Amino acid sequence: MSTVFVPPTLTSPRDDAMHLYKAFKGFGCDTTTVVNILGHRDATQRSLIQHEYRTMYHEDLSKRLSSELSGDVKRAVLLWLHDPAGRDATVVRQALHNDIDLKAATEVICSRTSSQIQHVKQIYYSLFGCYMEHDIEHQASGDHKKLLLAYITTSRYEGPEIDRAMVEHDAKALYKAGEKKLGTDEKTFIRIFSERSRAHLAAVDSAYHNMYGNSLKKAVKSETSGLFEFGLVTILQCAVNPAKYFAKVLRKAMKGLGTSDKTLIRVIVTRAEIDMQYIKEEYRRKHGKSLNDAVHSETSGHYRAFLLSLLGTNH
Repeated sequence: MSTVFVPPTLTSPRDDAMHLYKAFKGFGCDTTTVVNILGHRDATQRSLIQHEYRTMYHEDLSKRLSSELSGDVKRAVLLWLHDPAGRDATVVRQALHNDIDLKAATEVICSRTSSQIQHVKQIYYSLFGCYMEHDIEHQASGDHKKLLLAYITTSRYEGPEIDRAMVEHDAKALYKAGEKKLGTDEKTFIRIFSERSRAHLAAVDSAYHNMYGNSLKKAVKSETSGLFEFGLVTILQCAVNPAKYFAKVLRKAMKGLGTSDKTLIRVIVTRAEIDMQYIKEEYRRKHGKSLNDAVHSETSGHYRAFLLSLLGTNH
């Protein structure tokens, strides 16, 4: 279930391309028009608009937007032009290559399903001419690197069925590899977290709690640290409830003094066509106010208008 983008009036991609071209003409850019059009079009429509724009004006819409917009609204709109896999690939590439942010790369990788990752890897190669594995190999290190590489190269089952005996076996193996021994057997954590399905890991999580009276997340946090810990916790929380995980990331980005706009853009833009309705429900349930209201009070101008259009109606 994703946010539905309904244009205020039905227009064709050709009309949209013409209106965007007009918005760029003259002195300064009519950013309101850009936000109103692109903020209300789905991935297929955006792709058609880009195609029409190139055909009619012999230039790339993303290049034009890049020179017309600036700041946060520019970052958000350029990321939004891609389809979901293209966005993920772009975020990971920027985080591993230009603006090194291993936490952002880890969040995107470890919160995606096996089939999503396979698609992202293909797009990554076609957009940037290099393999995602190579960039990870180059930037990450230690157990964190081993986890990411195992996670993106292993194919995981995505259905709901689980094997109870296997679940108990994994819970015991994780206990033995962590809390039960002095030091930690990281290999076991990497193997189980990178090879098992989400349904299986969620079941391991509850079995662990029943068997040892401690949550698996707490065990991970006490046995590991840094980006390796962050990757494991992300995999675990997204196996249990991805929407709740992202609601928490957004809350953290807006809490306290100042706002992490980079995080806001990354999460809202990449989840808008995936599970935003669920994230909004989780946010309201946990914080007693809507995500729209929170974003409204932390942002301003065209940037605010664009993010709110991606969030959809406030109900």
